Amino acid sequence: MFPLGSVLLPGEALPLHVFEPRYRQLVIDLLADDEHDPEFGVALIERGHEVGGGDVRRDVGTVARMVQVEALDGGRYAVVAVGVRRIRVRAWLPDDPYPLADVDDWPDGHADTAQLAIEIAASLARVHQTYRLAAELGDVPAGADLRVSDDPLLASYQLGAIAPIGPDDRYRVLAADTPAQRLAVLDAALDDVEAVLRFRQF
Repeated sequence: MFPLGSVLLPGEALPLHVFEPRYRQLVIDLLADDEHDPEFGVALIERGHEVGGGDVRRDVGTVARMVQVEALDGGRYAVVAVGVRRIRVRAWLPDDPYPLADVDDWPDGHADTAQLAIEIAASLARVHQTYRLAAELGDVPAGADLRVSDDPLLASYQLGAIAPIGPDDRYRVLAADTPAQRLAVLDAALDDVEAVLRFRQF
């Protein structure tokens, strides 16, 4: 496991500079395993810091698959991983030699993909609108790539990744039971963000 101060959503890229000895060992172990994909879990740190341990972690996370690894000086690594699926943490195990957990995959249940695609389009329009407001105030760069997958299940996660919302809202998007609930959580978060942005415009 790789606890972070940010939320990784399925379909989202995760660049990492790996310098702590425990996570350098994690990368080494993953690269040495020829029988499995080089995957690790990412969980949000609720309290504490990324470096040094002793943190408190949330219990819903995402499996990340390493797609690019570059060895750097001093035993460090530059890693690019991609979120591939959601997990629930059943129990955190001792951090030896790095954070470990007993986890279960948490797939999405059946969804009406045709209806979900309609809802995705509406949510994407809202994300664009909120992003424009944030860009006008200089909070985010203008002209960002805000496209999502044609797969509505994956897109329901990607909307949370591209929306200008904070880590707690991103976690609620990740932890929503169904894609429809995920979009409802995102919609409520965008309501709050837009209200603040419009207040700042005046």
